[in-house]
Amino acid sequence: MVEQDPDYNDLDEQQSYILRLFVTGASPNSSRAISNLKQICETYLKDNYELEIIDVYQQPMIAEKEQIIALPMLLKVFPSPVRRLMGDLSDTEKVLIGLGLKKY
Repeated sequence: MVEQDPDYNDLDEQQSYILRLFVTGASPNSSRAISNLKQICETYLKDNYELEIIDVYQQPMIAEKEQIIALPMLLKVFPSPVRRLMGDLSDTEKVLIGLGLKKY
């Protein structure tokens, strides 16, 4: 029997995270955010996520609809509650907490 880490929440195999990452073209911060998020998703969510990367320069209407105020920004759409995480997502612990994968 494997003992589970009490700091991490169990990930329901049927639960798929829906994530939207808003970026500004190929800026350094946007590139880091994309790389960091992909690493986190592959490590902690495996195949249980859908990631949409939205360049606000190419799709400004989506950014306006979502009321984006800072970039890069990660929007966790599902599971509830909806969460917004700003920056290059380099602090893995904060991202995991924001996604609801790690307890405070």
